[in-house]
Amino acid sequence: MLHIYEMLRRAPRHVSFHTPGHKRGKWDITELSFSDNLSAPNGVILRAERDIAQILGSARSFILTDGSTCGVLCMLYASKVRRLFVPRDAHRSVFHGCKLMGIEIVRGGEDGGELPRVTSAEEIEAAEAIDGVLLTSPDYYGRIPDLKAIRAACDRRGLLLLIDGAHGGHLHGEANYAGNYADLWVDGVHKSLPALTQGAVVSARTQALGEALSEAADIFRTSSPSYPIMASVEYAVKAKKNEKVRKYAICLQKKCGIRNQDWTKLVVPFGGAADEAQRYLEKRRVYAEFNDGNFLMFYISDRNRLRELKRLDRLLCKLKRAPAAARPAHVRGARRGAVVLLPPQEAVGKTCAKSFGLFPPCIPLAAEGEIVTSDDAARLARARGTFGTEEGKISVYEG
Repeated sequence: MLHIYEMLRRAPRHVSFHTPGHKRGKWDITELSFSDNLSAPNGVILRAERDIAQILGSARSFILTDGSTCGVLCMLYASKVRRLFVPRDAHRSVFHGCKLMGIEIVRGGEDGGELPRVTSAEEIEAAEAIDGVLLTSPDYYGRIPDLKAIRAACDRRGLLLLIDGAHGGHLHGEANYAGNYADLWVDGVHKSLPALTQGAVVSARTQALGEALSEAADIFRTSSPSYPIMASVEYAVKAKKNEKVRKYAICLQKKCGIRNQDWTKLVVPFGGAADEAQRYLEKRRVYAEFNDGNFLMFYISDRNRLRELKRLDRLLCKLKRAPAAARPAHVRGARRGAVVLLPPQEAVGKTCAKSFGLFPPCIPLAAEGEIVTSDDAARLARARGTFGTEEGKISVYEG
């Protein structure tokens, strides 16, 4: 039963003297006598959230219409942690949330190499004076940490485990699903399931954390949620999976991509030929999720058609590739002098004052406090989308 959808489908046509201002939306409505209220649900939304919690295996789950970013903020607030282990390749919302809530970050291992490093249980065991761990699973390249071992490490140390599963909503019901291990977790439903953009869910393992998460959701969720997005979240979580698409995607990954644990992310190494490959594909109206200057990542869902995957397969076979290049590891720098905005090439060798990177995947090329490298500058200069920049310039310490 799709509770929110059925309410919208049966909603009476009426004269609107309420928001939204377009006045023509039978589906896009506000809180009315028949539509329930996300801030204090007691009807269709409450039933939808209870169904979602049962499917995801949580004590409490909350529908979000503000994306996984809202879910990350809710998790951080509800966790009440003060010193949190965070991998370097976490989404920028994690760093923003920690800054907002005064949470001290203990950084994960060094970067460098072709891909960001995957967090291990040994890193968690070695991290000093932490009261929580935040992981990204799966990461933006489809890799999943050893969640069972990390959960065990957290249990031994009495640590709270938070998982940003913004790219793993499709994994519920499977062994590597974040909700099987986390105390608090986010599902970015719209990224890999058939929900509208900004649809997400944040969940808690226990009733006590669920109460804290309820308070957090009340603070961070919009007071004007989209009913179409809410309906799409419920639909997506309950939707039947398409095994034929999944099987073809796994075969395509073995043929063309790097090995990972997530069939929805086809990560193809192109090295220095990545930009040329992207241009070739886009001329043929095929768009990848992102190009990090080394890899093209193609996001697949079970709403892709088999013929679309077969077309991608044919096109990839025609493209030349170069070896994927390892990125140099970053080192910490001194924070001296005033903060200035400089073009990337002029900022090489200076200490980053504000994290910046490619958008997507929204993980730092250089994080705050790291020395900007020539590789950072070159990748930023080629990128079509960025974050942490201002008119193409980045913030660094002058000294």
